[in-house]
Amino acid sequence: MTKKRIYLFSPSSAVRNKAAVRRGIARLKALGHEVELDPAVFATHMRFAGDDDTRLAAIERAAASGADIALITRGGYGLTRLLPRLPYKAIARAIDHGTEFVGLSDFTAFQNAVLAETGRTTWSGPAVGEDFGVEGEPDEIMQACFEDLVEGQGEGSGWRLPAAEGREAPLQEKGVLWGGNLAIVAALAGTPWMPKIKGGILFLEDVSEHPYRIERMLTQLLYAGVLERQKAIVLGHFTNWVPVPHDKGFKLKSVVDWLRNEVKAPVLTGLPFGHVPTKVCLPVGAKVTLAAEGRDAFLIWGHLHRHHH
Repeated sequence: MTKKRIYLFSPSSAVRNKAAVRRGIARLKALGHEVELDPAVFATHMRFAGDDDTRLAAIERAAASGADIALITRGGYGLTRLLPRLPYKAIARAIDHGTEFVGLSDFTAFQNAVLAETGRTTWSGPAVGEDFGVEGEPDEIMQACFEDLVEGQGEGSGWRLPAAEGREAPLQEKGVLWGGNLAIVAALAGTPWMPKIKGGILFLEDVSEHPYRIERMLTQLLYAGVLERQKAIVLGHFTNWVPVPHDKGFKLKSVVDWLRNEVKAPVLTGLPFGHVPTKVCLPVGAKVTLAAEGRDAFLIWGHLHRHHH
């Protein structure tokens, strides 16, 4: 295995669980990587990892680091306030020189804004604290997918569809993969940082959002004309919400059934991505092939050609 440089930065919420981040750093080092910590990695200002200027500077340092991977400590909230001021040219230059930006959750804002502004690919994947810094052993699939990305070997991802979604006719769609956290994607609608993707493959996940809120955000994307322009919608995990007596049978499945009724594009579920231990790495902005037959589904991006150092 080749030793890679990982630059760790905090673009969103302040790190509250420093022990988890330190455990994550130790694990990445144990895997043979060199980990460089941004000077403001543990900075804090209200709920943020430093004020806006501090976090912008951290993003600038990550882009200038020359690292193989620029990885976030955690998500939370804070990137949408920075979108007008992000150093898009420097970020694009860093990506062209081989730096992969990796994260999820609030990082969705960064990823889609970079895609909208520069057309460059970033990666939806783990965060140091919640994924590498868990108290037990980190999830094996998450680690394997991250290592594939680090080594430049990941060419796709597969999963098993729920039994009710088994397909008699094989499905194959090609398009740009984009999306991430649903709340963030919905919050970008109508802004300059919403990617204008036609014929794309939109993937979505969320955490701590009740199904009615998920449906409301989906209606926003539907009425904004975003969903009808996609070739497929792929749903990851929607976790950590609490049913209430008022639901009377309204649940996540109700939302998925409603969505299938509203869009012509196929809606697939079960993508191993979201605020869950088992998460794959997905290239936001890359051209992919979505294939499904029976209960087997695949997202394939092949070997992404990039400039290397």
